[in-house]
Amino acid sequence: MDKLQISKQEPYDFYSYSRGIRLKLFMDILFFIVIAYLGYKFIQVLIKMKQKVILPTTNEERAAIRKIPGKIIDFPTYSKQKVAIIIYSFMLLFVIAIFVFGILSHNFGWSFYLLFFLPLSYSYNLLNLFAIVEGGLLSGSRFIAWNKIKSFHFVPIDINHKYYGYSKEVNDGYELKVKAKFFSASCIVTTDEMKERLSNVLTEHIKTSEQESALEEPR
Repeated sequence: MDKLQISKQEPYDFYSYSRGIRLKLFMDILFFIVIAYLGYKFIQVLIKMKQKVILPTTNEERAAIRKIPGKIIDFPTYSKQKVAIIIYSFMLLFVIAIFVFGILSHNFGWSFYLLFFLPLSYSYNLLNLFAIVEGGLLSGSRFIAWNKIKSFHFVPIDINHKYYGYSKEVNDGYELKVKAKFFSASCIVTTDEMKERLSNVLTEHIKTSEQESALEEPR
């Protein structure tokens, strides 16, 4: 009787084990894709930072744009972004090392990797960066090419806005939201003059990109 009971339990145990292996394999692959994507976007930003900067080019323009309400953005240069670049690089290397160790040791369950998704999802703001370059838009650790931008609009910062209350400049400003194919980018604009400049530059380059794409389409 005991042997019969054990044999009945074995298929269930094997199924549970197999399901756990498949779930962990799925999480391993997903985590690898996320890390590879973040690494690719980060390297892309470092390369695009070498392009000619359209906005901001002066301290006055820089002072009118913010990624974080209480902090003015830094210029898109390696020297100004050095600390953030080092921190972001070490963070990626640390996560990769933990991932490889988990794969080789088999000691970490799939739930362990979920602990890294939360900090990684907010890591794009480590670089205090928002700039328009020749090829597109630099926003944090992301680069958006002109042909990837779908639309943009300005949202007035009023008493109901999440950024209201940080400072008088922010309260009287706008939030620029840029919608791309797979994600969006945003910044705070504190003056009407910068709002107008950003609107003109974005409109001009998006229109030019659309015209070029239309010419490249086969007839």
